[in-house]
Amino acid sequence: MPGPAQAPTSSTGADHAAVVEMLRYAPVADELAQRFADAGHRLYLVGGSVRDALLGRPSPDLDFTTDARPEQIQRLVSGWAEAVWDTGIAFGTVGAARRGQTLEITTFRADAYDGVSRNPVVAFGDTIEGDLVRRDFTANAMALSLPDRTFVDPYGGLAALARGVLDTPTDPATSFGDDPLRLLRAARFVSQLGFEVAPRVREAMTAMAPQLARITAERVQAELSKLLLGAHPRRGIELMVDTGLADVVLPEVPAMRLEIDEHAQHKDVYEHSLTVMEQAIDRESSDDGGPDLVLRLAALLHDIGKPATRKVEPGRRVSFHHHEVVGAKMARKRLRELRYPKQVVEDVAQLVFLHLRFHGYGKGEWTDSAVRRYVTDAGPLLERLHKLVRSDSTTRNKRRAAALQRSYDDLEERIARIAQEEDLARVRPDLDGNAIMELLGIPPGPLVGRAWRHLKEVRLERGPLDDDEARAELLRWAAEEGIESEGTRGGTEPQG
Repeated sequence: MPGPAQAPTSSTGADHAAVVEMLRYAPVADELAQRFADAGHRLYLVGGSVRDALLGRPSPDLDFTTDARPEQIQRLVSGWAEAVWDTGIAFGTVGAARRGQTLEITTFRADAYDGVSRNPVVAFGDTIEGDLVRRDFTANAMALSLPDRTFVDPYGGLAALARGVLDTPTDPATSFGDDPLRLLRAARFVSQLGFEVAPRVREAMTAMAPQLARITAERVQAELSKLLLGAHPRRGIELMVDTGLADVVLPEVPAMRLEIDEHAQHKDVYEHSLTVMEQAIDRESSDDGGPDLVLRLAALLHDIGKPATRKVEPGRRVSFHHHEVVGAKMARKRLRELRYPKQVVEDVAQLVFLHLRFHGYGKGEWTDSAVRRYVTDAGPLLERLHKLVRSDSTTRNKRRAAALQRSYDDLEERIARIAQEEDLARVRPDLDGNAIMELLGIPPGPLVGRAWRHLKEVRLERGPLDDDEARAELLRWAAEEGIESEGTRGGTEPQG
């Protein structure tokens, strides 16, 4: 796993680095700043844009804050920006696009929250210091004055970056009480930046974790996804579990801490699952589009069915029979409650359901039919399933680990061979729906679907059939089912 993001090491060096980094944005930022200055307003580059510049991270979008009110911002960017939108204007934010860069310009804020939801009661402020103190973490409470490029850091954000620590500009209990989503944002930034949280922040997170229940599922899901897609998701998940946030968001994960896995080689199923997630991440490829949310969720949740299926067998051996079936149902339920898209829910649940099937392969005992079913059931998830199954080997027995990898190598080779011979990616019955209706003399309806599924099962079991064999098999099935078909009317017995 990569290390934490590179933090600045000194105040002077970092100040200079910030100015140099911001110069990359000079054409757009300076133009915008000059428009505001000419109108008598102040403009600052702020928040994540400044933080990421100091850390040497790319930041395609630019966030600004200003003493200008929203309607004044609209007038100043109108005619200069190539596009302007006001979807956030109720909260003082005007969006704009200029030469391929997205800009968000927000009036100084002095928000208060209603104490029930996370919805702020918007109040505009008059100073940059008042705006920065209401931000979530000191690392996000720095600004760069434009166009003079004066660095503004009233709450020690630069020092916090240098130490790799997340702290709040004000008392953390006040900050989290105003907006409980910040509890989860802390874990998300730990994942993204590799930082630690300040002791007082950890204490407040632990004490206030139940308040995260005030936040809508959609907002929680967005933060959880960003956490899982970060560079250090294990750190983020561990912080969630240790502070009790996971009890609110993903209670199935901390529930695994007390369950010893069946190999008795790991501290518990929880630790095993975190290791599997890390190993799955190591198998991700930039060619596949970078971080894979479905794979990471499946790796984290693949064993959540174990607590419910735990049984102590004779000889004190612990078993978890059918935990993949139970786990798939649990994963589907939890992800639906978190409002994940339907495809993400079904893909993760299917990977959890299938992750244990390989263990019946042994030393290659599967028939070609079993291999076809494995590929067909995985469908477009096959490559992810390969990565998940390989990652699920965390045994400390090097000989056993090597044997498992060799066995899976053999399975993949067989899949490749059969796929080349039979085009497994598009396994379909040897007769389509039209041919079935014509041969059986039946109209469209459920009976066609039943016949289609039977022929697909035959295709998986026996491999491709030629046309005569497929037709004979369909007639044989129809006769067994008592279905009068064109081929059986008049006492004609189907052949084959």
